Amino acid sequence: MRPISRLRAGLLLALVALGAGCEGRDPVILRSGGSAVRRSDFVKYLAAVEARGDGPLEPQARAGLLEAFLEERALVFEARAGGLLAEGATAEDERRAVARLLARQVKAPEVSEAEIREYYAQHERELARPARVSLHQILVGTLNEARDVKRRLARNPRAFDTIARSQSKGPEAATGGYMGSFERDQLPAELERAAFALAEGGTSDPVESPLGYHVLRVDSRQDASPVSFDEARDLIHERLARQRRTDAERAFVAGVMARSRVNHAAALRTPAP
Repeated sequence: MRPISRLRAGLLLALVALGAGCEGRDPVILRSGGSAVRRSDFVKYLAAVEARGDGPLEPQARAGLLEAFLEERALVFEARAGGLLAEGATAEDERRAVARLLARQVKAPEVSEAEIREYYAQHERELARPARVSLHQILVGTLNEARDVKRRLARNPRAFDTIARSQSKGPEAATGGYMGSFERDQLPAELERAAFALAEGGTSDPVESPLGYHVLRVDSRQDASPVSFDEARDLIHERLARQRRTDAERAFVAGVMARSRVNHAAALRTPAP
């Protein structure tokens, strides 16, 4: 072999060895078309996530993030292959391009009138307007204080606002004790039981909680009531259409990932020093 040939052969072997070493330390974890993602890309992504959170992630959390990361990168490559994204694009450019890709490629089935009616029949109770109460409260530290508040209100119900402003330890004292409007499961259990047992305008006996003793007043209440099909139709259509769209997008992403080569094990393996 001539000297120049031996030199070229030696250089080629060195390059192959260097590539093999790089691949071993930083393997490709996703290959889609002519584009690739390496483990170091995922490591950088994890570092950014951990920097925004509370420190190192557990292995299970890393595995969950890996799938989302790979899907996002595969969609970016798909958008670039479709001419929707130029090289050197920003992260925001990539998000917009993926949104355009999904809008162009994903066609969700239409929702029929029969499906809307079937959903209504199966979920009529769930669609009903929930019971709701509007509440004021006076919160004090001891049972004796709460009983005294109750006695004063029995003599003069209109004094609720004044007593709340002067005596209540609740955060809403400055507004006369107004807490807001609540459905079931939105209040602590002990307060919910008392509130939903009261008639409109009613005042509760003292109710104990970890915060102290509450005297509640129900300003208004709305009992649970059914919703007609005509009232619920648009809401049902929106729910079904949104679910159809989500399912169609997931199917599209699954197809993109099926055409890609993925190495989960290499992505999650701790690199050798």
